[in-house]
Amino acid sequence: MLQAHGFLKKVFEIFEKYETSIDMITTSEIAVSLTIDNPLHLDAIVEELEKVASVDVDQGMSIVCLVGNNIIYHEDTPHLFQVLQDVPVRMISYGGSNNNISLLINTDQKLNTLQKLQGYVFEFQHEKAVAY
Repeated sequence: MLQAHGFLKKVFEIFEKYETSIDMITTSEIAVSLTIDNPLHLDAIVEELEKVASVDVDQGMSIVCLVGNNIIYHEDTPHLFQVLQDVPVRMISYGGSNNNISLLINTDQKLNTLQKLQGYVFEFQHEKAVAY
């Protein structure tokens, strides 16, 4: 994708052609990572994408969303990533809204991830309330 004018347009047109919605997307100078929840046309999409790019498909992934009022600005949000330091996060979508952060993780890590986040949010809030 590096200095490839119109590259993203081509990518989006392929997904439009197969009426497949993109759930989450991140970009850099050299790569685009995205998720879909309907793999019905995945093989055809990959075949067309391979005409313009190198394609890797990861399956068995889940999106975990952290939601809260202005969560991206909250002073405790960076600690969430410390809690998840042993969870292999494949992709982070941050900044689409001030109120959510989305993480792409292996589905087999979903329960572990949710338990860590719940423990952090509720135990931390309880400890913080008791400290006051």
